[in-house]
Amino acid sequence: MEHENSPAEQGVDLFGQPVMPLRDRRGRKSYRKDKENQAFVARRAADGWTHEMIAQDMGIDPKTLRKHFSRELSSGRVFMVGEMLDILHRRAREGHVPSVKALLDRYEDVAPTAPRNREASDQGDAEDDKPLGKKEQARLEAQQMPDNYGDIFNRMKGRH
Repeated sequence: MEHENSPAEQGVDLFGQPVMPLRDRRGRKSYRKDKENQAFVARRAADGWTHEMIAQDMGIDPKTLRKHFSRELSSGRVFMVGEMLDILHRRAREGHVPSVKALLDRYEDVAPTAPRNREASDQGDAEDDKPLGKKEQARLEAQQMPDNYGDIFNRMKGRH
């Protein structure tokens, strides 16, 4: 005795016509982005390629490119600079001397200078007894915190 859902009969319906899947996959396949394509787009955007050039190279429409890779297109240069910095750090830790020199040059150009000692600057102010102007005096007074600064919060508790 055969079961009504036997494998031999699953390919046809009651009228003997072939059974089509519920969702007919007509038209263009949907695009799936992956890490490799993200890196590809980021590299091209960092190099200054236009959206049309990148889309043509990938074989997709520019609208699809902007839809799926907007982050990479807008900040591809930042990603690439960060990646190069990671590589430099890794190579420097391995003892690669040119990488160490490149990092030192990079940090000398962008690193802020160390703050001066406050005691030394206070001594310099004592030696300079020039009278302060109105704007300079107002700026210095604005930097000093009043003694009753915390009291304002106590006074505001009843208002909320």
